This record gives sequence, C-alpha cells and structure tokens, in this order.
Amino acid sequence: MSAAGWEHFEVEADVGVRGRGPSRAEAFAQATLGVFALIVAPDEVQAREHRAVRAQADTPEALLVTWIDECLYVHEIEGFVVQAVELTTCTERLAHGLLHGEPLDPERHRVGTVVKGATYHQLAIGVLEDVWEATIIVDV
Repeated sequence: MSAAGWEHFEVEADVGVRGRGPSRAEAFAQATLGVFALIVAPDEVQAREHRAVRAQADTPEALLVTWIDECLYVHEIEGFVVQAVELTTCTERLAHGLLHGEPLDPERHRVGTVVKGATYHQLAIGVLEDVWEATIIVDV
C-alpha cells in the first residue's frame, strides 16, 4: 500500500477502516473515504457538488469518531455519496473539510453496506516513519 490510501479489515460483526497519509488530515480523509466506500464505491461517484463538514472534540481519537459521524450524518440526511474527502483544518481538537460527491442515484450507484456510525473500539491514531494512520471501526 502507498503512503496515502485506505483499507478495510475484518472485525467481528463490524468493519474496520484504516486510513493512511503524510499528515493527520490526509489520514482522516482516507479513513473517511474508506467508510464511504462501504456505502458506494468512490469510483462510481462524480464530484459534482460538495458539502462542508465540521467536527470538534477533546481528543484526536474522539475527533475522528465525531468527524466520521458528522460525515455520515450528511449521507443519512441528504443521501449524499462521496468521491473524495478534503480536510482543510485538522488539529488535535478540530476538523473542518469538504465532502466531494453527489446525491445518491440508485440507477447509477450500487449501494453496499449501511453504516450506522463510528465506534471507539480499537480506535487508534498514530504516526510511524512519517506516515499518519487513523484506524476506526464502524457499526454496520
């Protein structure tokens, strides 16, 4: 796997997502994209519109959970699916960015898994050899 990207991993009854990147912002963005890839494959989505998302929390780990949940809220309320994620701000306590995508179109998008929300189970954020990694498990 390259320095930036995401992957899913097996977890009993849920799905784990691991995002990597050269910065905390990119690791969060890749983890978010990996979560949305469970819903609709990003390569099936066109970046026709964007939605602004903001999250705040007391710790980086809580911020990742809150950020993912705020992004999922946009999907749930607006039926918005994602092709790319861009974080313009990502500190230890604040995340702000854009979801690039479009409204769900059942005729063009193959809908996959329903993602209920992020969990704190095995939640981890770290950096190793200049590569940030954000690991989160989502309830499906």
